[in-house]
Amino acid sequence: MLSGTARDAAGPRAPEAYETRVAGLRAQLAGLPAGTPVRLAKSTSNLFRGRSGPGAGGLDVSGFTHVLEVDPVGRTAEVEGMVTYEQLVDATLPYGLMPLVVPQLKSITLGGAVTGLGIESSSFRNGMPHESVLEMEILTGEGEVVLARPDNEHSELFHGFPNSYGTLGYVLRLRIRLEPVLPYVRLRHLRYTEAGAYFDALAGACDTRSHEGKTVDFVDGTVFGPGELYLTLGTFTEHAPWTSDYTYLDIYYRSIPRRAVDHLSVRDYLWRWDTDWFWCSAALGVQHRPVRRLLGRRLLRSDIYWKVAAFERRHGITRSLRGLLGTPRREPVIQDIEVPVRRAAEFLDFFHREIPISPVWVCPIRQRGTAHWPLYELDPATLYVNFGFWSSVELAPGEPEGSRNRLIERTVTELEGHKSLYSDSYYDEDTFWRLYNGGTYRTLKNRYDPGGRLLDLYEKCVRAR
Repeated sequence: MLSGTARDAAGPRAPEAYETRVAGLRAQLAGLPAGTPVRLAKSTSNLFRGRSGPGAGGLDVSGFTHVLEVDPVGRTAEVEGMVTYEQLVDATLPYGLMPLVVPQLKSITLGGAVTGLGIESSSFRNGMPHESVLEMEILTGEGEVVLARPDNEHSELFHGFPNSYGTLGYVLRLRIRLEPVLPYVRLRHLRYTEAGAYFDALAGACDTRSHEGKTVDFVDGTVFGPGELYLTLGTFTEHAPWTSDYTYLDIYYRSIPRRAVDHLSVRDYLWRWDTDWFWCSAALGVQHRPVRRLLGRRLLRSDIYWKVAAFERRHGITRSLRGLLGTPRREPVIQDIEVPVRRAAEFLDFFHREIPISPVWVCPIRQRGTAHWPLYELDPATLYVNFGFWSSVELAPGEPEGSRNRLIERTVTELEGHKSLYSDSYYDEDTFWRLYNGGTYRTLKNRYDPGGRLLDLYEKCVRAR
């Protein structure tokens, strides 16, 4: 800890400051009219589904952005729910520590990653962000603040909270585990031309945590096409002969086919995808050097791009222009799914055949321990492969919008996989609750939000209320 005291984004804080913020938030909730659906009032988000319902009932959680404590001896951090991973990484790296899983985008909050899941290239050894949580203080729909731990009277809420998307309560404070880092990450980009060999190599690196005699600390991949698959293996290192910079003019994903070996500072490695929102910044025209020079580093960020995309979704400018010009309709296909590694080549073959999107992100994940997370159940003995794809596809004449997303959902289920709920979902209600453990969810909902102040998970994630 810094000089034996707590530390937040603005320096030391008084012990009562957090409690004052909690009391104010509870008063906000109590002051909302009965029957008003309760939401968080946030200026940014990393969700990609619309909302058809009214925007009233927003709780202002903008004050819950403090890193309360970093304990370098115990390797833990205590943070408020709206702290972004960028804030937390900046607070922990000076101690040679990082969160066990750092989701790809700087603006993702810890509360959001726990209630809505997250993944990154350390997930093959550390699982998802919620698996590093030691305890959470959660504001329930009843207006109570409960301390949930894996072994106390609120353990069912602790384990049922991941994948609940704020429908069981909101995280106000978390204590999480950290792990040590070295200053640099050495990357190896290995090209494969055949999916079977590619996923065999990925599984081997994850199982042994090594490749060709070298330790592997991070594993992910990028698929540019059926015969162009890259496996990226990262290794912590004390020294680097040189480092690359992908925070301004150069673009990380374009370097993958060009460089067999690369070196990044650990901070730049953690945020290697953020500058260009993976590759989605191309849709906004900012992958041209003159445009990047004009914008500068400050605006080359995923949260800026998200605001532009959210404006487009609200106003439908591109859709209107396509209608005026008579160009074919397009369906957004923005999803993350995972299937067991033994079915990964099948999924990729299906995807290349039916969904003309590239590149595709690949990230292996294995549950870190044997705990049961009922709303998003993974087999602890199984290595899964996450596929991330974020674009749109042209619809044939008469083809209904949603048809490609529905096809993906059916295929993922057939391949024993799962789909994240941060974007559009099309499941019917029976299928949804079968896949996401409706029985357990209803038990938790009845206990912690019996008055239904918070939205129902199906209403929020499928009906987009």
